[in-house]
Amino acid sequence: MIPFSVLDLSPITEGGDASQSFRNTLDLAQHAERWGFNRYWLAEHHGMPGIASAATSILIGHVAGGTTTIRVGAGGIMLPNHSPLVIAEQFGTLEALYPGRIDLGLGRAPGSDQATARALRRNLMSDADEFPRDVVELMDLMSDAPRQTIRAVPGTGAKVPVWILGSSLFGAQLAAMLGLPYAFASHFAPQQLMQALEVYRANFKPSAQLARPYVMLGFNVFAADTDDEAQVRATSMQQSFVNLRSGRPGRLPPPLPGYREKAGAAERALLDSVLSCAAIGSPATVRAGLEAFIDRTGADELMITCNMFDHAARLRSYEIASQLREQLA
Repeated sequence: MIPFSVLDLSPITEGGDASQSFRNTLDLAQHAERWGFNRYWLAEHHGMPGIASAATSILIGHVAGGTTTIRVGAGGIMLPNHSPLVIAEQFGTLEALYPGRIDLGLGRAPGSDQATARALRRNLMSDADEFPRDVVELMDLMSDAPRQTIRAVPGTGAKVPVWILGSSLFGAQLAAMLGLPYAFASHFAPQQLMQALEVYRANFKPSAQLARPYVMLGFNVFAADTDDEAQVRATSMQQSFVNLRSGRPGRLPPPLPGYREKAGAAERALLDSVLSCAAIGSPATVRAGLEAFIDRTGADELMITCNMFDHAARLRSYEIASQLREQLA
């Protein structure tokens, strides 16, 4: 049975606020744990009115403290924004608080615009080109016997599993070289998915953490009891994505029936691209989409994301996904 996991951006809805988003995040995590999801990951984004997960490590602690068995982690920490020592200390602390339940996914994008990126790490010359060096330094800091003179306390010996995140061939190459599990952001950047999988699997070198390639793929699921309801529910994410790519980021809007049909040709083309790794519909429709995606990619695990405006509808979508996972066995 292929594991399903949850990727949560802790969306801030129109008319809502961050406090409500955090309550919804914990509620979804508790449901996901009961429904048998494997991991619950939160993603670092900054300066985005509709995403509340900027302080990712703090939110991971909030979720881990309100659950008991599900793995909780970062999908991911944008390492160019931080010193490796700080991340080693943060995740060493999380691992000490919640032993055996913490994951650390690392990305090289800033998770923000360039002005915000400069504000996050303005005193350092480092940038995304230093990402491989920073990953190696971070892993060394969390090892049993770091080669560096400095120590991460907590952090040394933490043995937090490290993942490489990516949406291009760069991350695939790095994950293969370091022998790390690879999570591809096919839920919003699917263009190089199949090529990245080929690169990662063909070049993988076993490591102390991982003996063989392991791929987790992002996949959008907007499930409801009927196809028509699911299509309407999905329009919140569609509006949000078009607004973001058009330079108008905002809070997650309510559903807008007929939105896709009323959108312009450029907007429809954008949505066709981003939603090429998605299943929208009733349980039967979503099952067919999941089966086709798993058959096409050979994914070892799916990271399910679902940005719906209504929290109860979002819960229902994940519940349907969990039921379909059992049928896929």
